[in-house]
Amino acid sequence: MSDIRVISCDVFDTLLLRDERSERSRIIAAERRFASLLGERGFTVSPDLLVDLRIEIQKLAFRAMNVDDRGEVRLTDIVARQLRVLGLPQDLVEARLAIEIEIEKASLSANRALADALRTQKLAGLRIVAVSDTTLPARHVAELIRHFHGDHLIDQVYSSADQGETKRRGDLFPTVARLEDVAPRLMLHIGDDALADVKAAAGQGLQTLHLPRSRLGHAVRRAHGGATEMARRLRRRLRSSARGMPPAADRHGFGRDILGPIVAQFSLLIWLYADQAGSDGDARLMFCARGGVGIREAFERVLAKLDLPLAVGRETLMVSRLVAARSAVLARSPAALEELSREFRGSSFADVARALGGGDYQLAPSWHEPFAADILFDLLFGETGLAVLADIETQNRLFTRHFAECAAGARRIILCDTGLYGSTQRLLAAGFPDLAIETIQFARANYKGHSEAHFPRVAGLVVQQNLYNPLKPETAVLRYWHLVESLFEPAVPSVKLFHAEADGEVRANSGNLAYGAVDPAAANDLLAGALAYIDGLPQGGGATVLRDAEIAWRRLQKAITRPSHQEVACLEVGERSVDFGRSGTVRVVETGSRAGIGARLASIKAQLWREGAIVREFPMTRPALLALLETLHALRGLSARLQR
Repeated sequence: MSDIRVISCDVFDTLLLRDERSERSRIIAAERRFASLLGERGFTVSPDLLVDLRIEIQKLAFRAMNVDDRGEVRLTDIVARQLRVLGLPQDLVEARLAIEIEIEKASLSANRALADALRTQKLAGLRIVAVSDTTLPARHVAELIRHFHGDHLIDQVYSSADQGETKRRGDLFPTVARLEDVAPRLMLHIGDDALADVKAAAGQGLQTLHLPRSRLGHAVRRAHGGATEMARRLRRRLRSSARGMPPAADRHGFGRDILGPIVAQFSLLIWLYADQAGSDGDARLMFCARGGVGIREAFERVLAKLDLPLAVGRETLMVSRLVAARSAVLARSPAALEELSREFRGSSFADVARALGGGDYQLAPSWHEPFAADILFDLLFGETGLAVLADIETQNRLFTRHFAECAAGARRIILCDTGLYGSTQRLLAAGFPDLAIETIQFARANYKGHSEAHFPRVAGLVVQQNLYNPLKPETAVLRYWHLVESLFEPAVPSVKLFHAEADGEVRANSGNLAYGAVDPAAANDLLAGALAYIDGLPQGGGATVLRDAEIAWRRLQKAITRPSHQEVACLEVGERSVDFGRSGTVRVVETGSRAGIGARLASIKAQLWREGAIVREFPMTRPALLALLETLHALRGLSARLQR
């Protein structure tokens, strides 16, 4: 110890020892106490709603922070967002933090052996500081230490929440060394975490001492957390029963009563993510045409109705998978080849050329061969592909100008889209490697079976799994994804080609889709109904949204998986465009041309909404067929989970 001048000590599970209670149980205890405090001050808020909202806010905050790998989540921000959503006064933040500290005091105990050893070193002239990765401010961490160890053990407390840097990334240690005016090699860091307290600290030049907690203690805490979470979900399931509620009479009514709360909830989740992501002032939120047009309309209305501030700039980005694919093709990215292989299976190289280049070309015979991904770049970048390549480059230059204008110099680009796989993000990231591009979307699922390497930068805010789970009503949208896409997309063409106006402004074939330039609810009764729900919310009505969404999800799950004839009429979306530079449409539910039962049964598998097709084709036997299909989906999901 002769060369050590400062001892840095981790706090939780090192200087202060946690009992067997899980973080989830502590959150529940704190929110119940907060609900009582709110009641005393004249605000009636369900403890369960507070718990659900706190957990969602915290989850999204860490997700947004981890994607960018910068900054830290702060409990003051979590509580402030919770109060904003519920329309409660911001001056309640300190009272809520005080409750958190009281709950912490009840679940911690002093590590007296370590404290005695530190006091001995302090008497020998060493400076003792506490360094913690925590959402709590340093002043509250210091309060906890004083509560268990008195006033004179620790000379200074450093919190990742205050510094915006963390031990687990390693950037907090140099900051502490600088503030302590000591070289890192003259510091000893003590802690329980092998990554944050040992590997990361040693990587910054500190000496380290590892004091791991017992594996049994961690296992008991995880088990306690699992049991607590199961009980919470059971209570939520019982609360959200949709029995006895009247069915929607028409598409507008379905949009208002069922899709409205769901769309409003999605908008709240976007705000929660974006507010955390924009905490460093260098982010831009871009709503991807076409689906982003409807999403933004709902989002802006929710912000205005619930008085939710957001400093992050917003733009509508004229993009599609085709547009993004051009940039990835020019970068010769394998991601582009994988995407094209799926979209153009059974087509020719010439079909791909027409889609990517946007023109009609006189091509060599080799271009009329069946498409094979491993040959495309040889053709495109060879002598026979010059005309196609020139058009792709021209289109990509125009899009790059538009993209740069939307970014406005921001370092962090957050795309907002419907979902599912995140192809646009994957392709744009390949084509623009110098930008930090991520995507938040309604749902994320690897239905394509492709690489998931980009998934850390793609968040499904409402649904994030590959298969339907009957116990999670939100996953019902995976059974009928075209409903979500059609809900948000205005009746305009997909973005295919760009041109420059006389004034130099870049325009797309879809026309002007900037916010306010087009009504996404025109001829879209479902979205019109959803927007009517948002417009009818009370001021500060976040609690109304959350309560209504719980029931709405059960009703939507039933309408998708066990629809009535009336619900099929409400939810059928008609034809969907093929897209990716190609003309043509497909019907979501084909009807009635097959007379035989066998032929009709065989046709169900090819339908895009099988449940809707069953109702149309088998009106008498639909209950049994729908129950069978539900069982098959449940078994498929269970099998997938068991194989993981």
